[in-house]
Amino acid sequence: MYHDQGHIALKLVGFDSAVNITLGLPIIRTSPSHGTAFDIAWQGTADPDGMLAAIDTAVRLCQNRPDRQPPSQQLQEQED
Repeated sequence: MYHDQGHIALKLVGFDSAVNITLGLPIIRTSPSHGTAFDIAWQGTADPDGMLAAIDTAVRLCQNRPDRQPPSQQLQEQED
């Protein structure tokens, strides 16, 4: 299954609060599941809930990380 196929069900259930989490990276990466919406940029009509949900998810993932090392130290250890 491709990621965009999974997004269909996710967006039907919670479009405003769905969060994309990228796994397999040495850092925590989250993003809102909605697109960029350039058509409404700078008009004051965008809903920040998706971005706030992504930030909240990233914070919770950071707090629950077992290693709790700074990313720079993690990258250094991977290079060694």
